[in-house]
Amino acid sequence: MNDSDSIPPADGSGPPRVLGVIPARWASTRFPGKALHPIAGKPLVRHVWDRCLGCARIDFLTVATDDDRIAAAVRAFGGHATMTRPDHPSGTDRAAEVAAAHPEFSHIVNIQGDEPLIEPALVDSLAEAMLADPALAMVTAALPLDGEDPDLDDPNVVKVVLDRAGCALYFSRSRIPYPRNPLPGFVNYRHKGVYGYRRDFLFDFVSWPPSPLESIECLEQLRALENGAKIRVVLTDDVSPGVDTPEQAAILESILSK
Repeated sequence: MNDSDSIPPADGSGPPRVLGVIPARWASTRFPGKALHPIAGKPLVRHVWDRCLGCARIDFLTVATDDDRIAAAVRAFGGHATMTRPDHPSGTDRAAEVAAAHPEFSHIVNIQGDEPLIEPALVDSLAEAMLADPALAMVTAALPLDGEDPDLDDPNVVKVVLDRAGCALYFSRSRIPYPRNPLPGFVNYRHKGVYGYRRDFLFDFVSWPPSPLESIECLEQLRALENGAKIRVVLTDDVSPGVDTPEQAAILESILSK
């Protein structure tokens, strides 16, 4: 990965290049200041940054934030921070603002700022899928769930069902499909919230208004499906936990301290 301290000049030329964006905001509803919450001696956002430094397919990495405290902390540990507008409704919109300023990047990977143990290989697999298929507009990830796993009925765990080509048919907070007639060997999938976008599609996506299913489920990826887009799903065994609450941060602190 490019570890220089500035994004290269935007000349619009050259081979396909991948921009990694870690959106990070202060005003988390359930956990204000989450990005800078210390875990095992480092702020949460640094754990994400350090993991992404191991990515081989990301050409440049930046933390996109609207908060001076987060930007200052990122720069203090040697990371790159990009200041963005404060009115973005989502991290995807924040990533699009960064991408708009830098046309030299053909693809963008949106890496959640609360995934401190994310596998670099997973991020690379999304980048590789996009670079291998110029027609691919959007890609995300999922991991298998056992049919008896209680997460299948947890609305905080997003599920996805796939078509035979490995693209998403639907995402839901509910159990999908409903097992009225269970099939032996059927695999359920848990969605993992990391996304890759082809540059032009990212700008289309953020220009569309929130869709009905997106609003009902509070899942922005449904906007793409409702507008007829295909989302390729990369399968992974990365079970690394996210951090949404102080309680989850405490659990992670215990894991990393060992």
